[in-house]
Amino acid sequence: MAKIGLRRILVSDGPSGVRGEVWDERSPSLSLPSATTLSSAWDNEMAGRYGAAAAVEARRKGVDVVLGPTINLHRSPLGGRHFEAFSEDPVLTAELAAAYVTGVQSNGVGATPKHFVANDSENDRFTIDVVVDDRALRELYLLAFEKSIVDSHAWLVMSSYNFINGVTASENDLLETPLNSEWGFDGVVISDWTGVRSIASANASQDLAMPGPVGAWGDALVAAVRAGEVDESSIDRKVLRLLQLAARVGALEGFEPAVAAPVLVEDGIAFVREAAAAGTVLLTNNGELPWNPSEIGSVAVIGHNAKYARSQGGGSATVIPEHVVSPLEGIRSALPGVPVSYSVGAVVQEGIAALPIETLTVTGTAEPGVLTRFLAADGTVLLSEVRQATSLIWFGGTAPIGESALLDITTTYTPAESGVIRLGFSAVGTGRVWVDGTLLVEDTVEAEGTDLGAAFLSPPSTSAPVSVEAGKPVDLRIEYEIAGGDGALSGALAFTFGVEPDDADPAALIAEAVEAARSAEVALVVVGTNSRVESEGYDRDSLALPGHQDALVRAVAAVNPRTVVVVNAGAPVLLPWQGDVAALLVGYFGGQEFGNAVADVLTGLVEPGGRLPTTWPAATADVPVLDTNQVDGKLVYAEGIHIGYRAWLKAGVTPAFEFGHGLGYTTFSTSDAAVTPTAVPGGDFEASLTVTNTGARAGKHVVQVYVSRPGSAVDRPVRWLVGFAPVELPAGASERVTVTVPVRLLAYWNDGWQYEAGTFAVSIGTSVGTLPHTEEVELLS
Repeated sequence: MAKIGLRRILVSDGPSGVRGEVWDERSPSLSLPSATTLSSAWDNEMAGRYGAAAAVEARRKGVDVVLGPTINLHRSPLGGRHFEAFSEDPVLTAELAAAYVTGVQSNGVGATPKHFVANDSENDRFTIDVVVDDRALRELYLLAFEKSIVDSHAWLVMSSYNFINGVTASENDLLETPLNSEWGFDGVVISDWTGVRSIASANASQDLAMPGPVGAWGDALVAAVRAGEVDESSIDRKVLRLLQLAARVGALEGFEPAVAAPVLVEDGIAFVREAAAAGTVLLTNNGELPWNPSEIGSVAVIGHNAKYARSQGGGSATVIPEHVVSPLEGIRSALPGVPVSYSVGAVVQEGIAALPIETLTVTGTAEPGVLTRFLAADGTVLLSEVRQATSLIWFGGTAPIGESALLDITTTYTPAESGVIRLGFSAVGTGRVWVDGTLLVEDTVEAEGTDLGAAFLSPPSTSAPVSVEAGKPVDLRIEYEIAGGDGALSGALAFTFGVEPDDADPAALIAEAVEAARSAEVALVVVGTNSRVESEGYDRDSLALPGHQDALVRAVAAVNPRTVVVVNAGAPVLLPWQGDVAALLVGYFGGQEFGNAVADVLTGLVEPGGRLPTTWPAATADVPVLDTNQVDGKLVYAEGIHIGYRAWLKAGVTPAFEFGHGLGYTTFSTSDAAVTPTAVPGGDFEASLTVTNTGARAGKHVVQVYVSRPGSAVDRPVRWLVGFAPVELPAGASERVTVTVPVRLLAYWNDGWQYEAGTFAVSIGTSVGTLPHTEEVELLS
């Protein structure tokens, strides 16, 4: 590579932050809100700024390519990785993804739409064969990707693990048609890690097998070319594309990078806070919100996630931020001088929680942290370093994992509270924990399932009880046997030690929270999921909130009529008590400024700007498309083009909260709707109306445009989204809002895009079921 002036190209997991070369708390990353937060803003400009912020972070860390955005669809609400993807709708997804890609690449970093294609669930993702007809592929799953390629010219695309109609993604003809031949993609198709399975993929339009240099290609690829099994011209095309990527990111001498320096740079922390609020969805409000800080006498903050908020989902998208602002911190900061109590109410955490760094010092010193040592089989110390966390990952970097037999960790822990805690570790393999020289835990933890990523990032745990006294230091020593091995993660290691929750008396926790709520003027309950519920590597098995959170909300609402609930989950959950509370919001995984954004919305400093990008069910039995599990190796998309709200409309079932729904703190009226009367294939038409803020404060309105085809000769959704536009207006102001709709979105796929001439109804409103204006457009042949 040096001969031609080619330096290495560094790629890094996104898409809600950029990890960089190492996964290390000593090199923190900006933690952006989850994709579901971003999509809930229904705002292309916000998505572009989001991508630009990711690119600025990438360049700070020396990263050339961000592996994102994730733009698979929310086919079933059980999908474990939904927090990382945008929506159940392909048009909303396509628009936001294209804006994200443009934002990233306008700052000189490559974007990588993923995972191509039909990787819409996690169970058995390496081997599952998704059986999907051409029409659904084109109108849903490929449509979600198309705009990022055709309009935003993504520099890379990541192929997925799954098979599509019997052929694994890395060998599938879809990488050529439509990606290259129809859409004009001229970038690099990079594989998901270990996604290339055979030499056969070298004859396909797969350009780069990761991780290298070993794997399914490796030296075998050279031999296959020499033997005539792989055409040399296929290799030439791959090399040219890789060189073009290198030129674009400034990795090839003699070529100027596409962008020499970032064009759009803004305060990352401030943007995270703004984006989290913009994507917060106000589901219900009986007049409780916004709170006036000067009129609030006391607040009872309740919930595990209120103090230990989830700012991001689990898996490869995880980054380590410098600090996460919890809702409890956010409320206390927003309400100085107001008494704010805290009660856990119900335990949500599963597995081991890391010990707070402020309670730890290197044994025998005053230095904060833990001493980690990698030991050879004969006890030789191969690496010794002080870390500032007990949730430890070595990924990238130079840690001698392959040469080590043992990880040895020592620290002195000073508990903040007295009581019995369950001390233990989380990692697949054999480990031991000593407390003041006494062996407390010795156990071998077995992996659950076969997913390598899940075993690495979300392994089972083991623990044992021990009594501690507040302020009294205890010396901890932990040993973990490094098993070694090969494969994509052979040079990586993840190990967490800390405290496992004890929810032996859930009634007592709820009773404590109830008393706090009874004595407070208002109650804020934060409910949510945990890292074992929403993560890469597996799908959910339930839509219910984990633990006793439903009982907690009911009990608190029964004693305090001014109870507000914030949902800290990345994807839909069941909310059976929704009618019992004064207000209900979805904050998703709001990034590292989550708590401040929640406080901003609750106190009316900013508008809750979100609208649902995915339908939220009232009951699991109501969900029309639910299954994510293979049968005989296959997952059949039997529903065809009817997923998400399309499936709900076809089934005639009313969800808890419909697609597009979201409230604000002011009121709007709309008038004078108009639609271009005729349209032709290959063109556009316009839908417009006047939006007026009739309330007393500034606010946001999202214009949503849907189309239907009564009496169609082919199967159609009851209606489907074709465009949208957010508008923010001060009190009393009006604005004419126009949405341009590509006529292609009226077509259906049947061995090509087919246009059915005739009348289409164009409905304009604020959600899929709230459409006060309907006009007509005549599609001419």
